[in-house]
Amino acid sequence: MNSLNLDHIRAFADVIELGSFSAAAERANLSQPAISQQIRQLETRLGVKLIERVGRRARPTAAGTELLGHAAQIEAVVARAIDGMARHAAGAMGRLRLGTGATACIYLLPPVLRDLRRRFPTLDITVSTGNTADIVKAVDDNIIDLGLVTLPAAGRMLEVTPLLDDEFVMIAPPEDANLPEAVTAADLAIRPVLLYEPGGNTRRIVDDWFALAGVALKPVMSLGSVEAIKELVGAGLGCAVLPRMAVRNSVGRPPVLIRPLSPPLHRRLALVIRRDKPLRRELKEMIAALTALSSGHPMRDTPPGPPGQ
Repeated sequence: MNSLNLDHIRAFADVIELGSFSAAAERANLSQPAISQQIRQLETRLGVKLIERVGRRARPTAAGTELLGHAAQIEAVVARAIDGMARHAAGAMGRLRLGTGATACIYLLPPVLRDLRRRFPTLDITVSTGNTADIVKAVDDNIIDLGLVTLPAAGRMLEVTPLLDDEFVMIAPPEDANLPEAVTAADLAIRPVLLYEPGGNTRRIVDDWFALAGVALKPVMSLGSVEAIKELVGAGLGCAVLPRMAVRNSVGRPPVLIRPLSPPLHRRLALVIRRDKPLRRELKEMIAALTALSSGHPMRDTPPGPPGQ
């Protein structure tokens, strides 16, 4: 059984509801023979008798009674499908799947998503977080539609568009009063340092910055949560190197000292999408909203991070 004709199921339900073939034909604006033929074709397709006459009224057989229950569900599903397609035809938004790092998800995306939801209430946005490698693979496999990741990122089928630069800074407990105005790798080497856990591009960029200065740093802790790092620094357990966006607004948190790094260190965020991805309206709106972020975070002329990373 590969298919059923929805018109035949509707005709069967009308005959049972109205009690006669002629009444069902009148409702459907068809002839009675046409309705009778639809019922015969349906019975032939199913291999069972669906209707019997009791007196002058058409009534369902046992098989017909069971089909009638299914018919109501089928009609409801079809109605929902038609309504859904009508919303799309009227310009309603669909589903958009975005992947990004945890830091960007917490500190960069909320105003973007809030504005999109305000302008497009029907837009269904799903955000997943992971490191660059995971997000790039998910984009390449079409599991997500768009990635906002830390460079480097590449793939034969991917289009990578640099978006904005995010400076790294050092944060330290307020009691660390001997900090220079700009902190070097050597300054950090004599202090307990908390870093992102290994495996992602953000940690790799920081590690390369230390390596370029000839410092083999061994952090006292490596954590996967930027919020946890900030809390521990505020509690006096060490200092940390974090993207500036993660410490731009720390209202209500333990106070920390913030210093730039010397030499400066940046990471570059980029949009990643499959080259053959159809640019539906919701995807275009998301790309436009994320691209607008670059006006407040201009990119540097030189590549982010230490040379040769």
